[in-house]
Amino acid sequence: MAKLTNRFWFQLHGWFSLPVWLIFCFVCLTGTVAVFSHELTWLTNPAARAGNPDNLPARPIPELVARVQQQFPTADISTVMVFEPYLVHVVAFTDHDKPYALAYINPYSGEIQQVNQGQTFIGFMRSLHGWLLFPWQNGYSVGYYLVSAMAIVMLGALITGLIVYKNFWRSFVRPQLRWRQGKKTLLTDLHRLAGVWSIWFLLLMSATGLWYLTQAVLWHADIDIEPHTPVVSAATLPNSADARRLDLAAALDIAQQRFPDFQPSYLLLPEHQRGMYTLMGGGDHIFYDRLAYTLSINPWTGEIASEKSPANMNTWQTIMHLADPLHYGTLAGLWTKTLWFIFGLLLTGMSITGFLLWHGRTQYAIRRSRHTTDLSEADYEAS
Repeated sequence: MAKLTNRFWFQLHGWFSLPVWLIFCFVCLTGTVAVFSHELTWLTNPAARAGNPDNLPARPIPELVARVQQQFPTADISTVMVFEPYLVHVVAFTDHDKPYALAYINPYSGEIQQVNQGQTFIGFMRSLHGWLLFPWQNGYSVGYYLVSAMAIVMLGALITGLIVYKNFWRSFVRPQLRWRQGKKTLLTDLHRLAGVWSIWFLLLMSATGLWYLTQAVLWHADIDIEPHTPVVSAATLPNSADARRLDLAAALDIAQQRFPDFQPSYLLLPEHQRGMYTLMGGGDHIFYDRLAYTLSINPWTGEIASEKSPANMNTWQTIMHLADPLHYGTLAGLWTKTLWFIFGLLLTGMSITGFLLWHGRTQYAIRRSRHTTDLSEADYEAS
């Protein structure tokens, strides 16, 4: 009975991974690369680098927006994105000859270094890993479901693997890697060793992946995790044609006064007369993402119409803003990114070694079956 039980768990361990092996491996690999998407952008695109040889202080964001407006007088600026200090700020706008464009502006010199009207590397890698570039229709993407469902595969493979691999904790104190006992033995040792040392990482990726799957279901069901940005009430719009809206600098000052540790990262400007400033950013909480603070500010009165911060989030919102830093390893900058990258490579390697082991056993079983059949036929003919 024990042998049947062990065989059952072993087969289940294989079936948790093998039917979707190629997708699982691809998701692991793209996620590993996506961890360093910002650094790779800096490496591959000189126009995205925020060079500062003279050690100048960063210019105010409103001044950079004004630079773009001067360069493109007829442009309608909608969004400002702030990344790491070594990358440019990105100002998104539309113009009569540009349906959608991104101005890469150096935050120290104020120079517009590039106008990008295509896909960015950061956006491409996150889309490739997040939903395999499947289109979004009616608020959902089949690719997003497919990728996030890999969390079930990962968790199932982890649980069954620990059941199959008896006394797995010995790999922590006495790691074994037998180089000279054949390919199969080496692959088995590599697969087991990587799996045991990656238990924490597998649990973390499974938990965040299950959250992304839950989030997809909520989106598909039109259940809002965060409320939509409010609009200015028509009754409160100014009657005078001379009324002036607050500029971006004033809106940022209001946000800074409300949350002293507010660090802007994603700023949406009003799109119409009833539109509001929607300012998103991070703070001093390392476990929350860079969108944990959100303020909607009335551009006519300066009133904060709605706000969100780690102090007043509900449970769903808290999980939502904790998931990305834990999934991509942005908790402590380059150090945790490097750690996540290494274990991402291990996870990708585990999927490959697991497939090779399965392929080897399958080939052996086929050869054995053929050999048994040949012997049976020979015995029949002899009789």
